[in-house]
Amino acid sequence: MRIGNQQVDRRDADRASHVLLEVSNAMVALYKGQFGRGPTRARSAWAGPDVLICTLEDSFTPAERKLTAMGEHQRLRDMRAFMQYATTDDFKQAVEAVTGRKVRAFVSGTDATSDVSSEVFYLEPLDGDPRGP
Repeated sequence: MRIGNQQVDRRDADRASHVLLEVSNAMVALYKGQFGRGPTRARSAWAGPDVLICTLEDSFTPAERKLTAMGEHQRLRDMRAFMQYATTDDFKQAVEAVTGRKVRAFVSGTDATSDVSSEVFYLEPLDGDPRGP
């Protein structure tokens, strides 16, 4: 079986799919705990061997939707960024627990007009080089 450019056996593919599902579920749980409601859609994907991206959609609270309707997109982005970076360790620890790998960098972003957020995790490479690819 092929995933991207790599040939992998079925067990590795099943493990990779399971990891992605677990990361998505962990992000939904974190959002629910942090914002009072979780996103209705979440999906995770590898963007290379050491980068994991989780996309979350429809996660805004009623108050955040009101900010969007008022055109307060920057205020909403700032509020979300502040809350997510206040809990950076929770996000990193969740991914480390699921993947068994150390997160060396974490980037979070929100498109306030579309109610789409992304959580990007840069993992230490498997070869042990902390500088990454």
